[in-house]
Amino acid sequence: MAGEYINDEVFDGGLDVLDALTARIDITSQVATTYGNATTTDAFSLGNKTGLAVSAPGDSGAGTGRSVTTAAITDGTVTTATSDTATHWALTDGSAVLYATGPLTAPQVVTNGNTFSLDAIEIFIRDATIT
Repeated sequence: MAGEYINDEVFDGGLDVLDALTARIDITSQVATTYGNATTTDAFSLGNKTGLAVSAPGDSGAGTGRSVTTAAITDGTVTTATSDTATHWALTDGSAVLYATGPLTAPQVVTNGNTFSLDAIEIFIRDATIT
């Protein structure tokens, strides 16, 4: 039986983890599926920023569910040994857990020692639908 109604608090419980525990965002050369992929320069990570601010859960911008939004950043540190192209982002707790990944709006060529910028990212859970 499909759910016809799910209270916002149910969605918010999952999103609260992102709000409370996200400590780091990485830009990666492909979609990460593990914490190690997301955060290790020898794997997929091309750069990162710690201390990322994530909003409390609220209605999604599209009005179709609940979401959190990361703050835009302008001071991420590129850590790749050479130049490479970042195609995805990854949110982690900074020590062991990969929480979420997604594609960048547009790929970015990055070079070691430079900084990178990212617009705010909305992460959402869609409302329940009747099937």
